[in-house]
Order: sequence, then structure tokens, then C-alpha cells
Amino acid sequence: MTHPHPAGDFDYEQYGQGYARQRRADPRIAARVHAALGAARSVLNVGAGAGSYEPAGRQVVAVEPSAAMRAQRPPSLGPAIHAIAEYLPLASRSFDAAMALITVHQWAGLEQGLGELRRVARGPVVVMTFEREALARYWLADYVPELVAAEFRRYPPLDVIAAALGGAVTVHPVPIPIDCTDGFGEAYYARPERFLDPEVRRWQSAWGFVTGEVQARFVARLGEDLRSGAWERRYGGWRRQPWFEGSLRLVVSRPAPW
Repeated sequence: MTHPHPAGDFDYEQYGQGYARQRRADPRIAARVHAALGAARSVLNVGAGAGSYEPAGRQVVAVEPSAAMRAQRPPSLGPAIHAIAEYLPLASRSFDAAMALITVHQWAGLEQGLGELRRVARGPVVVMTFEREALARYWLADYVPELVAAEFRRYPPLDVIAAALGGAVTVHPVPIPIDCTDGFGEAYYARPERFLDPEVRRWQSAWGFVTGEVQARFVARLGEDLRSGAWERRYGGWRRQPWFEGSLRLVVSRPAPW
């Protein structure tokens, strides 16, 4: 299938190998996602990646444009359709619910893709994304402001997402547990050492939007501050926070009454 738009702003064909090992669904975050889906029996997962957060015990159809990501889906999950959010090859109102998790910031046509989610879902549409205005809360903003600036540009405003989905929209903060198993940036708020591992950074697409020089400077400064105790003096309290309410959000749209 040929698409008129690229499949995203990050090249998962080249850089997505091994993604599923690092980006494993956290069960506490998954519980919030699955609760937001309500009683839906059939669920469409758009931008499904390797299948993280797909609910068990429901009929799930996945959509994923990257062959590298589709290949990482475990055998327990069904195969994913090769398509993009903006052009879903599916009938209107054909699913009880739809979800798109940590993916909308990569879509070339945000409003069109969200409109497609709303078109195919009879019930709730659940979008997990990041609130860009909250990014500055994270200590990482002190060490690599270029990364936060890049993410701010990528993440769509929540009111734009809500307007494109329509219906009755609610936004819910998602607290991140201290031992979060999903390897996105804020998951390591209490484990700064993890950022020194190039494999950790490799599977966070944000690092693809800053230069190698910026990364090298960050690694050198963080490494030195961890060795000298400067990080502990400034941010050591983060290691004792069981949860971090950062920028992670669930946007839930329920259709207006017919």
C-alpha cells in the first residue's frame, strides 16, 4: 500500500530494532489505559508498534506502518495491518473503541488521523501522549534543554487533540512509577544512570532530534555529576519519590449522543 505521507517523523526501520526489549508496557500504566477503554470488546490500536499495552481478552486489531516494528510483535498478538492513521482502511463505527499510545506526535496529519480514530470507533478513543508544557518539570531539562525544546516542538497541544477528537473529552495525568518498565524518558526520573547507556537513548526517539555533540556533552556532564555527587545534591530527592507526575497524559474522547 502506498501512502501520500511518510509514516512518521522517526525512522523505525533503521533505528527500531530491539525496541520491544526496552519499551515494555508498564502494568500500572496499562491498567489506566485499559480502564479508559471501558467495556469495549473490540479495540483498534493505531500506531501499535510492537504491541505494548494491547489489552488481553479483547478483540484487538493493530495498525502499524513500520515493518521493523510489526516484526517485533510477539506471537501471542495478531499481526498488524500495514497502514497509517491518516488513512485507515476500515469501515466507520466498526470498533467499540480505538487507542493510539505515544504515537500522535509522529503523525504527519494529526487532525486527519485523530478524525479517523473517531470515525471508526463507536465508543471511546484513548490517546496517550505528553503535555508539552509540563516537560520543564523534569530534571533532564537542566542537562539537555535542546532535547526538551525538540520534544516541545513535536508534541501537539492537548487542546488541539481534544478538538480533533470531538465529543466529550477528559484529560487524565498518568503518574509514572519509580520502577517503570517502559523505557521512555521520564521513566528514569529516579534512575539517572540509565541515560549513560546508549541503548537506552537509542530507543527514545527524542534523541534522534538532537546532535551527537549535544548527546556527548550531556553524557559527559551527567556522568561527572553522578561521580562527584552533584546530581545527588541537586536532585537526590527524586530517588525517593515512588511516583512522578510528569508530562504523561491520557486523553479520552467519548462520542456525543447520536
